[in-house]
Amino acid sequence: MSQYPDTAIAAGPGDPRALRALTAVALDALADGAAARGGPLPDGGPDAVTARTRGLLAPVLPEHGVGAPDALYDTVRATAQGAADPGETHCVAHLHCPPLAVAAAADLAASALNPSMDSWDQAPAAAVIEEEVTAALAALMYPAEQRPDALITSGGTESNLVALLLARERVRAATGGTGTLHVLCGENAHHSVHRAAWILGLPAPRHIPCPGGRMDPDAVDATLAELGERAESALVVATAGTTDAGLIDPLPELALAARRHGAELHVDAAYGGPLLFSEQLAGALRGIEHAVSVTFDLHKMGWQPVAAGVLAVPDAELLNALSLRADYLNADDDTEAGLPDLLGRSLRTSRRPDALKIAVTLRALGRSGLGGIVEHCVRTARQLGETIDAHPALRRRPGPVGISTVLFRPLAADGLPGDEGDALVADIRRQLLNEGLAVLGRAKAPDHDGTAKLWLKATLLHPQTAAADLEDLLKLVAERAEPTPTAAVVTLPAQQARLESTAL
Repeated sequence: MSQYPDTAIAAGPGDPRALRALTAVALDALADGAAARGGPLPDGGPDAVTARTRGLLAPVLPEHGVGAPDALYDTVRATAQGAADPGETHCVAHLHCPPLAVAAAADLAASALNPSMDSWDQAPAAAVIEEEVTAALAALMYPAEQRPDALITSGGTESNLVALLLARERVRAATGGTGTLHVLCGENAHHSVHRAAWILGLPAPRHIPCPGGRMDPDAVDATLAELGERAESALVVATAGTTDAGLIDPLPELALAARRHGAELHVDAAYGGPLLFSEQLAGALRGIEHAVSVTFDLHKMGWQPVAAGVLAVPDAELLNALSLRADYLNADDDTEAGLPDLLGRSLRTSRRPDALKIAVTLRALGRSGLGGIVEHCVRTARQLGETIDAHPALRRRPGPVGISTVLFRPLAADGLPGDEGDALVADIRRQLLNEGLAVLGRAKAPDHDGTAKLWLKATLLHPQTAAADLEDLLKLVAERAEPTPTAAVVTLPAQQARLESTAL
């Protein structure tokens, strides 16, 4: 039994001994859960995971509590045992990074202190840290003389929503409240652009063709020309790092097309934005400085625990539309007396101090350190692409590797009639999921002949994984594509450990 009461607080004056003791319990539970899992994700599929997790935690709300140490251990262990762990080499499906230990430790401190970023008197130092972090990140995209600024968001979906909201308000201000924002986005755009237009009551975005997976500037120019005078109330949304293939739209050409018609450019660089940390790779985002706003995530290729999103603008005044007064949070006389106003820094009221973990990471690694990790992931993806190109049973989607995303499929799928090839690709992915051996993504994308096909997707975001570490993953895919699968009798070390484990 713990010597600390279950109601002990996490921070406060004095030594936070209860938190230190419980942190040790949580770390033990993480290790034990990962050992019981024995691979990148739990085996057995959804039903087995549900039954196992419920069995470990039932009941969630008992009549009498089991105490803090046991509740913490059981819940964390069950979560770790049933996790899809992005720290595992074969967990490469999504833009879901393994967080750095230093960022996770900072996040623990942020949770313990629990500053709420909606008023200065709840977050005095955290407000300063957030100001410094947003200024540093905005400066990656915009020259300092433009007075750039940024908001901390929950991620790309919120950032894109705020970007469209700000654009809508600029149109309303310019037209006396009568104008309508017209959004143009590529067929490759993230779904959040459409959702943001729906939430804001805007017309559905106009789709722009994306030959080869990238937005066509000529089609943007033609669409803006069709809008005529309404083009001055248009927002072109480009993507720098598509979700499916990691491709970057031609930003300079899109900026030129928008400017020619008096329209504005927003860049969704939720995936690709961290390329700016690297002097070697930043050129891939040339033209981003012409955007009126930029979405930028650090819980993708920034190695932060979720959430860590950013929306940057070239001039702080562009954020004024978010200003709001609530007397109990930012009374006029308090603001006039010098208390900073935080309420206009987000659509949310209560929000976590996510800038703290970002600040720790920026200081720990510096721009060059972060740039080096970005370069490692990009380099590893290209090397994996080369390995697939040389593989006798697999092939890569034609074209360059997009940032750190590789699309591929077994050659056996190409020899099947109709939709059977895609069905084989989907089945291989689900087999590996159900067996707990790999987490691969899926993407529908054109082949060399323009025909849409289903591809397996590997998104490489691990700061230490090398291409050679993924050879077993390619072997698993190739084996399951064989007419007479031999994969059922192949046991990898992680799977063997799980079979031998008696911890359930």
